[in-house]
Amino acid sequence: MTAPFRAVFARVLDVALPRLCPACREPVRDSGLCAPCWGKLTQIAPPYCERLGIPFAYDPGPGVLSMQAIADPPAYHRARAAVRYDDVARALVHALKYGDRIDLAPVMGRWMARAGREVLQGADALVPVPLHWRRLWARRFNQSALLSQTMSRETGVDVNDTALRRIKPTAQQVGLTQSERAQNVQGAFGVPADRKAEVAGRRLVLVDDVLTSGATSDACARALLRAGAQSVDLVVFARVVDAVRPPI
Repeated sequence: MTAPFRAVFARVLDVALPRLCPACREPVRDSGLCAPCWGKLTQIAPPYCERLGIPFAYDPGPGVLSMQAIADPPAYHRARAAVRYDDVARALVHALKYGDRIDLAPVMGRWMARAGREVLQGADALVPVPLHWRRLWARRFNQSALLSQTMSRETGVDVNDTALRRIKPTAQQVGLTQSERAQNVQGAFGVPADRKAEVAGRRLVLVDDVLTSGATSDACARALLRAGAQSVDLVVFARVVDAVRPPI
């Protein structure tokens, strides 16, 4: 009777506590967005900057870099994002991060696995951007680790969530300028001495929910490279896309 009881209980829960679209709060039949909000979500697809994954308005040809990648190259090698960070994407991220909507992690992680398949091929491990233990204790989960777990199931790449540590607490990045963000995370991440063997010579892919200024992911990549990583790429769910600038 266990399976029938669970089915009835799940149906009762769906009626009493229907799942809501995290963007517009309309009821949905399963986890994720309603159809109208899905239509408003802007997925990122080629053509884009080979280094930063910033979408181009037209196809300039293979291997072309954006002005941002040339003027201020990051520590990580390549970045890929599933969607633009717009109102709908922000609602998804906030629902997962602050609204305990961990049911959103599987669908978001699958989108990330598809968007990052180029950099995930041949990767040795997925490394979620870590939280400081105090924030992890307060939130009870690391959203980047949840996304990494889904990506691992989709790609077969293992998750290493112990090699990279946030060794000092930092203020929230929201509301800070780009230079303040960089200063805020300076020296915040490190690889413990007893974990360096898990990093040295390996091709790693950082995983995070959002890429804004890039200060956090850059600090993480530098810590991994200092520990001897062969390369570090980055896959996020959403990235901020400024006004389109012509590639070089």
